Amino acid sequence: MRPSVTPPGLKTWPTCAETMTLFRDIEYAWRTLVANKGFTAVAVICLALGIGVNTTAFSITDGVLIQPLPYQDSGRLVVLNQSNARTGVRFGGISYLDLQDWRQQTSAFSAIGAFQGRGFTITDDGEPERLIGGAVGWELFPMLGVQPILGRGFTKEDDRPGAAPVMLLSHAVWQRRYAGDLTITGRSIHLDGQPYTVIGVMPPRFEFPSVNRVWIPLVPLVYNTPRSSHSAVAFARLKPGVSLERSRDDLTTVSRRLEEQYTENRGWTPLVRPMRDYFIPEDIELVILTMMGAVTLVLFLACANVANLLLARAAARQKEIALRAALGAGRGRIIRQLLTESVILALISTPIGVAIAYYLTGRIFAALPPDNVPSFIGWSVDVRTLVYAIVVALATGIIFGLVPALHAVRTDLQDVLKEGAGGAGGSASRNRIRNALVVIEVALSLVLLVGAMLFVRTFMNLESAGGGFDTRPLMTMRFYLAADTYQSADARMRRVGDILRRVEGLAGVEAAFASNLIPLSGGGDSGPVVIDGRPSTEDERPAIRFVGVTEHLARTLNVPIVEGRPLSESEARTRSGVALISEMMARRFWPDGNRLGQRFRLERKGEAGQWLTVVGVLGDFRHDPLPGDDPLPAAYVPYPYNAPLNTGLTIRVRGEPARVTSAVIHEIRQSDPNVPVGPIRTMEDLRRLGFWPFRIFGWLFAILGGVTLFLGVIGVYGVLSYSIAQRTQEIGLRVALGATRGDVLRLILGQGLRLAGTGIALGLAGAFGATQVVGTVLYRVTPTDPITFGVIVLVLVGVAMAASYLPARQAMAVEPNVALRVD
Repeated sequence: MRPSVTPPGLKTWPTCAETMTLFRDIEYAWRTLVANKGFTAVAVICLALGIGVNTTAFSITDGVLIQPLPYQDSGRLVVLNQSNARTGVRFGGISYLDLQDWRQQTSAFSAIGAFQGRGFTITDDGEPERLIGGAVGWELFPMLGVQPILGRGFTKEDDRPGAAPVMLLSHAVWQRRYAGDLTITGRSIHLDGQPYTVIGVMPPRFEFPSVNRVWIPLVPLVYNTPRSSHSAVAFARLKPGVSLERSRDDLTTVSRRLEEQYTENRGWTPLVRPMRDYFIPEDIELVILTMMGAVTLVLFLACANVANLLLARAAARQKEIALRAALGAGRGRIIRQLLTESVILALISTPIGVAIAYYLTGRIFAALPPDNVPSFIGWSVDVRTLVYAIVVALATGIIFGLVPALHAVRTDLQDVLKEGAGGAGGSASRNRIRNALVVIEVALSLVLLVGAMLFVRTFMNLESAGGGFDTRPLMTMRFYLAADTYQSADARMRRVGDILRRVEGLAGVEAAFASNLIPLSGGGDSGPVVIDGRPSTEDERPAIRFVGVTEHLARTLNVPIVEGRPLSESEARTRSGVALISEMMARRFWPDGNRLGQRFRLERKGEAGQWLTVVGVLGDFRHDPLPGDDPLPAAYVPYPYNAPLNTGLTIRVRGEPARVTSAVIHEIRQSDPNVPVGPIRTMEDLRRLGFWPFRIFGWLFAILGGVTLFLGVIGVYGVLSYSIAQRTQEIGLRVALGATRGDVLRLILGQGLRLAGTGIALGLAGAFGATQVVGTVLYRVTPTDPITFGVIVLVLVGVAMAASYLPARQAMAVEPNVALRVD
């Protein structure tokens, strides 16, 4: 019978004997782990924590940074902005005229679609409702590869001057407000008082670009706007074979050409970014990537702990391994058996780790504010996450099991079989490896804990950061004055005045002011300012923020008038030539202290404004959700100068702010029943909402810090405990020769502190370098903050002493006559 020949390179299925051997290895490994319940429990806990936090971080990273955007060939989609170094605009919009020129003169894009965000008031048979929406070019949604599920999308005929007004609804609004009415298309609905015909309903969860829920064509809204009106954002699709860099060069060339033709374009630089960058700010991306790196280090810590435990077990099993080798088991066979045990440990830990991840991801996702996060961003423990967890478990099982397995088979067979049962200490090389692993654990722990503490302190600083006023007694809301009814600033002022009179007359209301600004929520406009008596060219004029406000701004916020006086009611409700300025503006433009009576004027859209006289200096307070490193100076001008249709109302209340909500809405309805109100929030909620990503990541890093400390304690304790077990005879001999319990305590504590000290020294060097990467996302704490580093060093020294104390007590309890007895 001819022997079978397997062609080279052709894989064969495992033979029956190999399969049986594998099953025997698994059975033996299982019985061994069950027989050593303490070891197995500690190893599983360490690995489950490492796998759990790693899987949680991957789920978040995958949902935010890895998963493709839900648009056709989303990797080719980019966002087009402009920046202006002079005015401090980083990601500004583009004008309709620039957009037309870009379409005609660039060759890098197959399509360009524009978007301009705006709010809409829907009025029909139900309550008036204010919705976030936008005006879009007819090319945009087809470029994204998204079509309505009901009706049709915009066409070129819809998106032209003079076209019949049409609109698209989001699936959520269609379901909630119109109960999924299949006959919605063709229905006329009023937006801001103008009738629009519904032509389609977009797919579920499509709320482009973020939480927008109604859309109208763009061109009828913007075709008459000047080139200086940078109000739109453009999205484009790169042509096949065109790189991001080439598209940037192409657009820069066109922009320079336009800058030579039009003075309005001077100073504006085009920006081309991947579309994902539009949705995910750079600081959030950096924090997520830092978190992913941190949890990887946590997994290394868990692996180092289990590797140390396996090294200790391998030393205790020297005779067993030597006997198996004497009976004919090869090194490969023994390594496979030991790796089988480590992989089973990892696989046992996986369900527990996944359960931890399931709990954490659910809690984190539930904490997301629904009105601030794009609908397509989310995470959960899905199939991709489970596959990741299993792969991580298998990889860690091999990684942490390989070094102990390799050292186990290097045992000298004759020496082990000759060795007495009470032999002292394992091999020097094995001890060196265990000590090195502990040093690495302490070093990684320090890096992780420093990073975690910096992020937690950033979160705490943001949590405690004031806006320059007490947020607790304040209630905020917005109401919208439809353009067809309130075309003039005087008409808007009359309605706002009536609403303020009604609101301030309510029981429990101390004061209120109206403005397009709601502190800590943003608002106001910005532009260049001309200071009287200081000649300057257009390029030299600094930018300020200017806000139209009614009277009682300072009284409502309880912000001090540092100099001068507040605006009177007659001044604030008419186009009087007076203004309040912020302390920052006062310091920047009149540092000599002579501010009252000074004059300045605003330049809006290239037009010189009226000269305004400074009558008071108001204490600085924060306008935007997050504290800025260099906010613009601010001028508070009479309301008619900047009378918005979308008006913010800030109310100071005695007691709980939310208790006046119903009464305020009632008074607004009494003033004009067609005015929609919302969103309604307390100022304290606005403050917290502003830094919600940092709150989530702050808690995550706090959890990572706790896991890191736990793993560090286990690592130091495990090595010292095993070391004492191996040095029983040595310690007994020391005691027999006169060593006191204090001497033994100092011996063991010294060993633990030496290991910890070496790890701390290495960790400090690593932490000083690693924290520089995240310096841009820290707030009121530096990457090398001495308090953070000092506290973490003290904590690790304390942890090392605590972890060393129990083994030291074990060593002090050694009786010389028992330790020196040879069986």
